[in-house]
Amino acid sequence: MAKEFVVKKADPRMKRVPIFKLTPGMVTSEDVYTANNQLVVPKRTTLTDKLITKLELYDVLNVRIDEIETEARKSKGAAAQIVSADAAQQEEPEGQSYSEIIKSSPEFIEFQAHFDEAIDGFKSSMNAILEQGEPIDVNDVFHKTIDTFDMEHNNSFGFFHFLQNMRQYDDLTYAHCLNVSLISNVLAGWLHMSEEDQKLATLCGLFHDVGKLTIPDSITKKPDKLTDEEYKIMKNHTVSGFRLLQNQDVDDHIKNAALMHHEKCDGSGYPMGLKGEQIDKFAKIVAIADVYDAMTAARVYRGPLCPFTVIEIFEKEGLQRYETEYILCFLENVVQTFINNRVKLSNGLIGDIVLINKQHLSRPMVQCGSQFVDLAQEKEVSIESFV
Repeated sequence: MAKEFVVKKADPRMKRVPIFKLTPGMVTSEDVYTANNQLVVPKRTTLTDKLITKLELYDVLNVRIDEIETEARKSKGAAAQIVSADAAQQEEPEGQSYSEIIKSSPEFIEFQAHFDEAIDGFKSSMNAILEQGEPIDVNDVFHKTIDTFDMEHNNSFGFFHFLQNMRQYDDLTYAHCLNVSLISNVLAGWLHMSEEDQKLATLCGLFHDVGKLTIPDSITKKPDKLTDEEYKIMKNHTVSGFRLLQNQDVDDHIKNAALMHHEKCDGSGYPMGLKGEQIDKFAKIVAIADVYDAMTAARVYRGPLCPFTVIEIFEKEGLQRYETEYILCFLENVVQTFINNRVKLSNGLIGDIVLINKQHLSRPMVQCGSQFVDLAQEKEVSIESFV
């Protein structure tokens, strides 16, 4: 007797959602794994800000969502969320917010003017390369972009505070490339690299995502779900970027950064699954800058993620995936830039960061009036936002 084969129909509740369209409250309909079969998020998990950011960290491109369960859980929690939002609003202090204070400062206004000038310079250079076939002159591009900044100039708020408030640009790829180049510049300085290598790290960051500029807008700006083939093209931006630079008079480290910035030291990255010393050292710097900028960027459902949330995710998920010396140097230094900043804690208290805990960088000591809150000891409390 012939064996009958039954074709299993797709469950209509299971909708595949791109990572950039995930929102808190969605419920996973299946286990979510990394490219090397490491479980990241189990089935029937309600996604949160942190879990979505964790998926981004592990380069997960899309997730199957149970739409019926999602609606059921959202309806059940709607009333509680409204009460929570109202309570949080009542707790906000009067006066200017952290973001408003920074954006009104002369230092930020000057920085933003330089940023706008740098983006225009980068766009004009890349348009000449992509549309007119002109050769890449890295020194000319550097002069039109990074030279517009005075990276040695001290200011009262700090470079990372500025970046946290530079999130309103439509040309996201250009803005992201510029952000990553500036973060790479700072990290190379923290690593005590030579002036020449600091410039090279900056250029590696600037050109790391040029492959995305070769992808049609119909894919990069598509509002609907990407097809499997479109996802393949998007993920292939690393190879596209390398090919764009391959025959140009460009330093090999810049070419490698374009190709390898999604590689991870534990072999879980792409496109080649390289490990450790197989990855270019400048690509390792860019990888950290790339992920930090992506995770602190705004999403459709929230503003920029609090840097301390990002630092906590790095501590829990990233220490094996990135070059140990580089990631620890980055985290130890970036937290110092937030000393004396006023923050709101998850328990509603408002206070100032007064001491960094070197064993738990994401959990500093916060002074709230006469009370000192050691977040390393009070595990149930965390930094929610700057105020």
